[in-house]
Amino acid sequence: MDYRHVEFWQVMIASSFRYFVFAGITYLVFYVWRRKNWLHYKIQQKSPTSKAVNAELKYSMITLFIFTVVIYSLLFTSIRNNTRLYTDIHEYSVLYFFISLAGVVLLHDTYFYWTHRLMHWKKLFPFVHHIHHHSHNPTPLAAFSFHPLEALIEIGILPLIAFTFPVHRGVIAAFSLYMIVMNVIGHLGFELYPSWFLKNSVTRWLTTSTHHNMHHHYGKGNYGLYFNIWDRLLKTNHPQYEMEFAKVIAGRDKEPSVANG
Repeated sequence: MDYRHVEFWQVMIASSFRYFVFAGITYLVFYVWRRKNWLHYKIQQKSPTSKAVNAELKYSMITLFIFTVVIYSLLFTSIRNNTRLYTDIHEYSVLYFFISLAGVVLLHDTYFYWTHRLMHWKKLFPFVHHIHHHSHNPTPLAAFSFHPLEALIEIGILPLIAFTFPVHRGVIAAFSLYMIVMNVIGHLGFELYPSWFLKNSVTRWLTTSTHHNMHHHYGKGNYGLYFNIWDRLLKTNHPQYEMEFAKVIAGRDKEPSVANG
């Protein structure tokens, strides 16, 4: 498709559709449809208030608009000619496609950790990050619930990628999909990972729903997004993280399974 023939509203609809497919449907499954069957998976047993959920939805829509402005400008206007985006996968090779995808994910995880810690600086927090932390007991709808300034910081990873190194548009698409899925898991409010997850030498370096839920609940610590690398290296994991994960799992495993509920 000729990028010049894509309209802003089409990108807005596509971005909103992706958000509602992953965040919206997940919310309906875990918080509306047969929600009692999932209660023993809940990290914080109390339910979020309708006011908090409505605020998450409102700010997510503002974020989607800001994200769309940046995405549309980079991918579907003349600005694209100054980026390092390309469309022919053979221009760099299939192997490079997957290497660059892994690089984008690692870059974003690093970008997120450090911008996240910066936004927790007490002189910035009240002006940028406070909206996201209104969700003390987050739902999947909190995945994009940002103050407009934070939304700009969050989407800032995209121009950083586009102007830094060659990246196929398919990588951007795959990265965007991975990002929303992991964001929804982080804000899910339910722990679905198995009990051995933090004991395994590989998976222990990944974040869990409990990891990010504790960040919202306590307001500090657990700053990572996809990986638990920076938090472990810089000792910013909440000191009770692994104990809390084990506690949630223990409470969950005492209850009948969803299939038998």
